Amino acid sequence: MEALAKFSENDRFAMHSGIELIEVSKGSARAKMVVAEKHLNALGIVHGGAIFTLADYVFAVASNSHGTVAVSINAHISNLKAVNSGVLYAEARELSLGKKLGHYEVLVTDDMGDLVAIFQGMVYRKREKI
Repeated sequence: MEALAKFSENDRFAMHSGIELIEVSKGSARAKMVVAEKHLNALGIVHGGAIFTLADYVFAVASNSHGTVAVSINAHISNLKAVNSGVLYAEARELSLGKKLGHYEVLVTDDMGDLVAIFQGMVYRKREKI
């Protein structure tokens, strides 16, 4: 898992966004993002792209946790609640893992535990090692 932690630190956009990896295990990952001014849109709520970035990051970590390169081929997000401050958490879990494809679900919650967004993604699993 140490190689995966180093691998995930190379995600420069996630690091620029202030995302912090909390935990990772085979097929799952959890991260948080403290909401800052840079995450807000013109309406003063967290930009959908910031929420997607948080969800996509844990999706990437979880799908690459098996030690082979996995790349996204599909992703979908449903935003359920507007947020303008606090901390957002994202937790990814593996729904299915095949030889070539993997399916994942990510739940994004706020610091009260309320569901903010649901993300689903699919990866293509390559042969290369992390």
